[in-house]
Amino acid sequence: MNPRILHLTPDAKPGPSQIADPWPLPPTNPPAMIPGINPDGSLYPIEKIEAHVKGLHHLAISVFIFAGDELLIQRRALNKYHCPGQWANSCCTHPHFGEDVKVAATRRLREELGFQTEIQERLIVEYSADVGNQLWERERVHMFRAEVEKDQVRLTLNPDEVCETRWLTAEEVRRDIEQTPETYTPWFRIYIAQYPKLDF
Repeated sequence: MNPRILHLTPDAKPGPSQIADPWPLPPTNPPAMIPGINPDGSLYPIEKIEAHVKGLHHLAISVFIFAGDELLIQRRALNKYHCPGQWANSCCTHPHFGEDVKVAATRRLREELGFQTEIQERLIVEYSADVGNQLWERERVHMFRAEVEKDQVRLTLNPDEVCETRWLTAEEVRRDIEQTPETYTPWFRIYIAQYPKLDF
């Protein structure tokens, strides 16, 4: 076990107990290849939907944009293939196979929110969770953080990815999750349970 990697859900199932047949979603066309993780830690290309149907271990990225004590969160577009319309952290993605994780995080900020800023990698975490629609996340997540001036952030939301955004303090996020947990993605709830003060 890599000591750098923090395991956030050590008691969770590693994947689905059985694989849906037929799959709830077809593979992407053309294939969207992301980095799967072998037991020895080496990477291999795997199609994105297959990774989520089978609950296979793979790489992911989460970005957290802060303005003072407020975090920018996004509500996922209603047409997303899992967790549509739920709130999550500022930006999430999978790198393309062979793509550097920081390059992927910067790219996805631009693609989802329409802006760029300097980001710093903070932690590497792992979690496993049922994300609905017979899909499963079993991710090793590189977490990035950025500090910005809110009045200098000009967002241009990609409607295929993001419905809306808002800025909330850690206390406001915790309170909202307590009141309406179903409106937040499983991974974001896991992050907040582990880091309630957003101090990563």
